[in-house]
Amino acid sequence: MRLMPLLFGLSMLFAGSGVAAADRIAGQPFATRSVVYAPKAMAATSHPLATQIALDVIREGGSAMDAAIAANAALGLMEPTGNGIGGDLFAIVWDPKTSRLHGYDGSGRSPQSLTLEWFQQQGHRDIPRAGPLPVSVPGAVDAWFALHERFGKRSMAQNLAPAIGYAREGHPVAQTIAYYWDRSVALHSRWPGFVEQFTLDGRAPREGELWKNPNLAATLEAIANGGRDAFYRGDIARRIDVYMKDNGGFLSYADLAAHHGDWVQPVSVNYRGYDVWELPPSGQGIAALQMLNLLEPYDLTSFGFGSVEHLHLLAETKKLAFADRARWYADPAFHPAPVEKLISTQYAAQRGTLISMDRALREVAPGTPQQLDEGDTIYLTTADANGMMVSLIQSNYRGMGSGMTPHGLGFILQNRGEMFVLKPGHPNAYAPGKRPFHTIIPGFVTKDGKPWLSFGVMGGAMQPQGHVQILVNLIDFGMNLQEAGDAPRLHHDGSAEPTGQNSAMTDGGVIELESGFSYEAVRGLMQKGHTVRFANGPYGGYQAIARDPDTGVYAGASESRKDGQAAGF
Repeated sequence: MRLMPLLFGLSMLFAGSGVAAADRIAGQPFATRSVVYAPKAMAATSHPLATQIALDVIREGGSAMDAAIAANAALGLMEPTGNGIGGDLFAIVWDPKTSRLHGYDGSGRSPQSLTLEWFQQQGHRDIPRAGPLPVSVPGAVDAWFALHERFGKRSMAQNLAPAIGYAREGHPVAQTIAYYWDRSVALHSRWPGFVEQFTLDGRAPREGELWKNPNLAATLEAIANGGRDAFYRGDIARRIDVYMKDNGGFLSYADLAAHHGDWVQPVSVNYRGYDVWELPPSGQGIAALQMLNLLEPYDLTSFGFGSVEHLHLLAETKKLAFADRARWYADPAFHPAPVEKLISTQYAAQRGTLISMDRALREVAPGTPQQLDEGDTIYLTTADANGMMVSLIQSNYRGMGSGMTPHGLGFILQNRGEMFVLKPGHPNAYAPGKRPFHTIIPGFVTKDGKPWLSFGVMGGAMQPQGHVQILVNLIDFGMNLQEAGDAPRLHHDGSAEPTGQNSAMTDGGVIELESGFSYEAVRGLMQKGHTVRFANGPYGGYQAIARDPDTGVYAGASESRKDGQAAGF
């Protein structure tokens, strides 16, 4: 099967003749723009300046990994509402030299001095979403250096130079980022260091307004000159330690000094001839694989995009996968999940018997894979002329993270620890030195052993749902790379969450639909017993790069829900 018609063929824009101007029609059920093509390199990020930085790095002799690190550093400055060096990072990398995928888990662990018993003694039922208590070790900087050591070509000082320059000289704030920044100010202004370093006289910078962060410039320069240890064992770590102690926190110098990320082996399922790759837990990537296995028996193409059958199956498979997500996904060093069984076709066949095409599931408990026989976030992707492709996702967790902003450093610490459960015996229960359940997941697809697609979708629990919808749009509905991201999405919101006290869903949840789906589909879902509501979000944000296996030509896409850009040369 040739892949050109699927990803690289543009759909017919105009019917008939006599069109006065060759403009793209926008007044359709969903508006989209053209796929971007380039012969040598491609970058797709959630900010146009970061995309241009990535391409400049490749033009100057850097690899796709150098470009990804440079873009990520810039996004920490330009999009602090979603990421920064106070957060964690995950990546999947296609290495053309070995023709294989590599995965990196750059997530940090909880403070050693904080215990589950302390939370219980203080009367906490859940970990707060902001302030000192949800802060875990930031893993992004370590991940940069580990990935660079294996796949980089330029020095880290060269890779960080563009972000340092923009931090000192300023950049105009983009529209979507300005909106979320403004919402974050009221939430985080109470935390020491935030107002001084992330507002202009107490307010968020406005759209198009120049923003500078000299403190972050100095921090990045220290990292560029001193390496990863400048962050985890040097003055930066000591200043974080003092700040946290002064403000009721537990994260310490010792926690930072002990940090290490891990190389992990991506895992996959085959969906209609395409091998879809995700990272194993503590992230939620295998939820996408479980959903794809459950969808495999159904002829989605004949149902059609936006049909009641299509949307019903997305919701039902999500319910089943997320019940397992709430029960099984956790730090494998503490509670190894039965990954091979969870993503097996045998388990999917067992769980798939619960799906009815006539009625929505109301109560969903996790499965028992052991009983089988043995057998807000940023996403970016880059690709270079040698065929290296990088799928990278990085986050503070909720928007601007915990709000904890160490004095003089120019970044905010993440609040990823909020994802722990304060329930003894739960796989994701809080423990010292443990990684929390993670939502951020990079995606990758190969076909016949060759790289086909590097992609991701931002947005918490939307991410595995988004991965599945993108792939179904491409593979089942024949959309091109840009259409697949711009098409309206479904988000199922259920009660089976890894942060809750119960891993079973008991109320059926709610289907949230983006504008663009028909009333007939909505009515059909309601007749099947679904609760449906229209919502402006959350539907994530998507970037992707595809590679033509015959010509090596890259296609890039960046959806309109973000401020991003796909570009190449």
